[in-house]
Amino acid sequence: MSTPRLGLNNGVEMPALGFGVFQTPWDETIAAVAAALQVGYRHVATAAAYGNEREVGEAIRRSGLDRSEVFVETKAGPSLRPDRTTRVLGGRCGVETTHRMCTGHDRR
Repeated sequence: MSTPRLGLNNGVEMPALGFGVFQTPWDETIAAVAAALQVGYRHVATAAAYGNEREVGEAIRRSGLDRSEVFVETKAGPSLRPDRTTRVLGGRCGVETTHRMCTGHDRR
């Protein structure tokens, strides 16, 4: 599966089509994300409030894909300071980079 890419203001490109894990129970998230990656998804959208960021990261690690091939987007609550966001959310996902972080105040 090949999807068009969208350019962000910071120069990063993200796949236009993403696999979201909203309301995916943590104990089902690894299998769901693994299946999505297997069929060609390369953009996974999660959030701190979903409680499944760690499982998203685990599915990416188990996939055998190079980490640079998978775009991770997550959302944080407004209480998380911008200077700590990538480190904290990347730690929750267990991946070294969170490509796009939304605070809930972003306008699309």
